[in-house]
Order: sequence, then C-alpha cells, then structure tokens
Amino acid sequence: MKSKLSAEEQSIFLDTLKKRFAKNRHRHKNIDWNDVETKLQKNPSKIDVLLRMEETGGEPDVVVFEEKSNEIVFCDCSKESPKGRRSFCYDRPALDARKEHKPANNVIDSADEIGIKLLNEEEYHALQALEAFDTKTSTWIETPQKIRDLGGALFGDFRYDTVFFYHNGASSYYAARGFRGLLKI
Repeated sequence: MKSKLSAEEQSIFLDTLKKRFAKNRHRHKNIDWNDVETKLQKNPSKIDVLLRMEETGGEPDVVVFEEKSNEIVFCDCSKESPKGRRSFCYDRPALDARKEHKPANNVIDSADEIGIKLLNEEEYHALQALEAFDTKTSTWIETPQKIRDLGGALFGDFRYDTVFFYHNGASSYYAARGFRGLLKI
C-alpha cells in the first residue's frame, strides 16, 4: 500500500526517525539504519503509522524484543506516556458504560486507529529494560480477557527503580495515564 505522504514529507519524517535512531543506539545495538530504511521503503503504509505515532507524542524508535525475529519493531519511546494519548479509558465497552464525564476516546479504538498493537506485560518489561519510561505517568497495557470480563484493566509504570503493574476499573481515566504501542515491520 502506498504512503499518503508526499516524497518530500516522507524524506523529512524518515530523517527525524534516523536522527532518533542514531541518538539512541542502546535501544537497537545490532541493527543498522539502512536495513530499517529499506524495510520502511518496502512498506510505505507503515511510515504513515509511524507518523501517527509521532503526531500523538509517541516518539517511535526501533527496539529489540526478540533478536531471532526477522521483523523490525518500533515502539513508542517518549519518556512519559504519549501526551496525545492520555485521559482515555481502556476500551469501547468501558467508554459506553460511562454515564457522564466521558473521555474523548478509549485505548483499544485509538490504537486501532493509529495502526499499532498495545504493549503486553512482557513487552512493557522489555521496553523498561532499555531505559526508564513512565517515571511520572502510567501506561495502559494489554489486559487478559479474564480480568477485562470482571471490569478491570491493567497499567504499568516505573517507580523506585522497579516496573510495577496495577489494576483499575476499565472505565477509569487519568490525565497522567496514556498508552504505548508497537509496530512490527
């Protein structure tokens, strides 16, 4: 699928990603930018997804969760949960259940609109192993169906040099809680 960006816009955005990649080599020590760029150019619609991640404050960058994988993995690497994705409840049923003070959106629908997958516990731990994220904010994570069926949802953060996972009602939302996603190419 073709990118919606013009060749010039694509070039400018790829340069932004390249600079972030070079500045944060600790996130992807064994990956070469030329390989990343080649994969992106073969999958131009993925560039649009990365741009949506960028526009909502995610600061996407290449990370390595599984070195055996032939896929390149981008993840939101903003120090705190992305500003443009905060104050959302967990999913559509939680949003619909709110009678008043509804948030603007929910995490699951927003992730689908952007084209990313919500991080699970293992992926969130792997991200936190690269550097400390969410030291002042928190991030909704993929919640097991059993917990969701009981009305709950999970989120994580990094405090006291430790990754913590907690639970909340899925219909809750907070100004300091957003969500991170990943994109495999």
